[in-house]
Amino acid sequence: MRPRVIVLNGGSSAGKSSLVRALQGVLAEPWIAFGVDSLVEAMPPRLLEGPDGLAIAADGSIAVGPAYRAIARAWREGIGAMARAGANVILDLVFLDGAANQAEWRDALRALPVFWVGVRCAPAVARAREAARGDRIPGMAVRQAQTVHRGVAYDLDVDTAAATSEACARAIAARMDGVPGAGEPPPGLSLRRPSCADPPAHRNVPR
Repeated sequence: MRPRVIVLNGGSSAGKSSLVRALQGVLAEPWIAFGVDSLVEAMPPRLLEGPDGLAIAADGSIAVGPAYRAIARAWREGIGAMARAGANVILDLVFLDGAANQAEWRDALRALPVFWVGVRCAPAVARAREAARGDRIPGMAVRQAQTVHRGVAYDLDVDTAAATSEACARAIAARMDGVPGAGEPPPGLSLRRPSCADPPAHRNVPR
C-alpha cells in the first residue's frame, strides 16, 4: 500500500524544511505539511518559558514538560485523524526522545501506511547552517544531530550535505512508488536501517 504519511525526522538545521518543499514539488498528488515548529508557534507563550511546557536552555538543550506533552499527544492524534480522512501528510519532526517518540507516532498513525525518513547531516554542517540562519540558539543543531536518531528505524536515510533536497525528494518518491530497477541510491542516500547499537550519544531531554 502506498504511504499516506511521510515522517521526516532530523535535528535542527538538518535540512528538513527544504526537503519538505522539494517533496511537495516532485510528488504527483497534493501533500500537506506540518512541522513541530508550527506546533510550538501555536503554543501560548507561557508554555515556552517554564518547566511545564518547552524550556529551551542557553546551550540549546531542551526540556519537555507535562503540559507540552499533553498538547503534543492531542496534536499527533489530530494528524492521524486527518490522514485517515484522506489527506496525504508530510511531517517535519525532531525526535528529542529518539525511539520513544517514534513509538508515540506509530500509535497515533496506527492503521496508516507510513514512510519513515532519517534526515541527517554532519554535526559540523548543521553548526554552520545554524550560524548562517541566525534564528536558532547556538549549540542546538550539534546537540540534536545524533540524539534524535537513537534507536529509530527508517525506510530510507538521506544526507542533505551530500545530496540536494531535490535528489533526496526524488529518491524518497521512487522508494515510495516501489520503482523496480532503481539500482544504487545516489550519493547521500542509504537504504539501511539504523541500528540500535549505533554509538550512544548524550540525551538532552529527560523523560
